[in-house]
Amino acid sequence: MSVFFKMKSNTFKAILNKNLHILNKMNITYKFLIIVLFLGSFSSLWAQNKDKSEYVNVEPGYYQNSILKDINNVNDSLKTKPKTKRFQMVQDINAIPHKLTDYKSYWRNNPISQGNTGTCWCFSTTSFLESEVKRINNKDVKISEMYTVYCEYIEKAKRFVKEHGESNFSEGAQANSVTRMYTLYGAMPLNAYSGLPQGRKFHTHAEMFDKMDLFLKSVKASNAWNEDWVIATIKSIMDSYIGTPPTTFKVEGKEYTPKTYLKDYLKITPSDYVEIYSLKQEPYWKQVEYKVPDNWWHDSSYYNVPLDVFMTTLKKAVRSGYTMGIAGDVSEAGFLRSTQAAMIPDFDIPSAYINEDARQFRFSNETTTDDHGLHLVGYCEKDGKDWYLVKDSGSGSRNNDVNAPEFGYYFFHEDYIKLKILYFIIHKDAVKEVLSKF
Repeated sequence: MSVFFKMKSNTFKAILNKNLHILNKMNITYKFLIIVLFLGSFSSLWAQNKDKSEYVNVEPGYYQNSILKDINNVNDSLKTKPKTKRFQMVQDINAIPHKLTDYKSYWRNNPISQGNTGTCWCFSTTSFLESEVKRINNKDVKISEMYTVYCEYIEKAKRFVKEHGESNFSEGAQANSVTRMYTLYGAMPLNAYSGLPQGRKFHTHAEMFDKMDLFLKSVKASNAWNEDWVIATIKSIMDSYIGTPPTTFKVEGKEYTPKTYLKDYLKITPSDYVEIYSLKQEPYWKQVEYKVPDNWWHDSSYYNVPLDVFMTTLKKAVRSGYTMGIAGDVSEAGFLRSTQAAMIPDFDIPSAYINEDARQFRFSNETTTDDHGLHLVGYCEKDGKDWYLVKDSGSGSRNNDVNAPEFGYYFFHEDYIKLKILYFIIHKDAVKEVLSKF
């Protein structure tokens, strides 16, 4: 400050001395006025700058909120909307048992959406296992799907490293991925870990998966097969999108780890659950590999049985009080979101001709694919045929009234199960007779 002041004083003296001879020629009155005016204008040199500056967030104003919004809305309204047509069966809703009250059904939680994720395998099987906890231990529980998904991605990445990039890494998996993850990692309640960022209602994994997939492709390209580093990176990506699962949590005042929660609270044994399968391409009455990409670890524990045994076993189990997870093809002309019904139209194949050859033919030519996992929770009989009440986590079953009891359910005709559902997962006690033949 003293240096600054000294500089200003010297400047003032210099200016004053330079103009002194002019002042000497003026009378005293003019001299006084000139000096006062001069000192007043020069005083700004000593004044401190009191104005301040700042950075502020600029909010959208009238231009964005009114003018630009109107322009965009009008432009959008003028665009030709693409129309999508779909070839499908004409179904009579009145001929379909389409009310929950039409079915004898068993306890399950209300349907919840899997959002924008490829995790039907986890939602359907988690729902099934929740029903199993109720059936076995009479407890109402809601188990975290995303904890299982988190663990599954870790195992997928481990195998990707082990196989030097020759293992499938995708969002999909199988029903027994859930029981496998329970064995390895345990389980936890939904309220301990939802996997939903704050404020988000629906899951979305597209960006998260793309980042993990891109990272693993770079690992393969550079031959950087360091498992610890790869897993740490995969975890860090998931942590940033769906959060880090807790290592402990409390249920009814007691602290659990995921493994103690499974063993001491849920009290179900993952190895008690088996997959009943039917395809002619593998020998019957053998445990075989289910050869689809989502069976990424090449599990060969599927019990392959003839189609008539498959259907008889399913019908008997559901009438005996069991629910089950089912998996198969849902992209068919007789699978309609408008009626929420799954049927086989006779222009595809008449009911009497549905057999193991027709089933295998469609799997071999890939018109039957492993599309979706669901939870079969009840049944009814109509005109000598079974219909099944099926709980769904996908979006197709959610195009009716959100407050309707049927929101989130499908109605499957037994012919659809016979032709298009490839396997079901169920408690071993429900299929003792079948297992005894292996």
